[in-house]
Amino acid sequence: MSEKYMIVGLGNPGSEYEKTRHNIGYMVVDRLAQEFNASFKKGRAGCYYHATAVIEGQPAIVAKPLTFMNNSGVAVARLLDYYDIHLSRLLVIFDEVDLPFGRLRLRKQGGSGGHHGIDSIIQYVNSNEFARLRIGIGTEYAKKDMIKFVLSDFSRNEQQELDAVIATAIRVIVSFIGNGIERTMSTFNQTPPEAQSL
Repeated sequence: MSEKYMIVGLGNPGSEYEKTRHNIGYMVVDRLAQEFNASFKKGRAGCYYHATAVIEGQPAIVAKPLTFMNNSGVAVARLLDYYDIHLSRLLVIFDEVDLPFGRLRLRKQGGSGGHHGIDSIIQYVNSNEFARLRIGIGTEYAKKDMIKFVLSDFSRNEQQELDAVIATAIRVIVSFIGNGIERTMSTFNQTPPEAQSL
């Protein structure tokens, strides 16, 4: 097995989805790649973008599935196989409608919570034992309008705060690689966003 880490941000490809709430995972890994001077290239079969970075002295693959959200597992399974990376070194970043905007929660493993992208990954890797970082995109939706909500752009006020949310997510990723998941969960899951630091 490779010693590399894999950081995957979920989202939908296409300019029409670029700024939507559902694409917060893409936004985070785009910033991560930028900060660590990594350049994305299209992978085999054209089902993902991937880049190589060095984070906390460790090699890491940063990736974005191009299979659309509900088929994210196709790309993630191929990436894990291609790079021979163990699930314990995978971190998936995605949007969460059950958390207030900007709230972050890191989990070591578990179910999908109804998120179709995570459902797909669990199905294709045949396990739910991988880390995931949920990023709150707001809870103010009527159940019948959830799809419309997640495919909408962030509000003007939220857009002003988005940089800080993404910056915190980057710190979580760096800590996950440098300090391990237990310490990172202890640090970031139990403090309010404005106090989150290492």
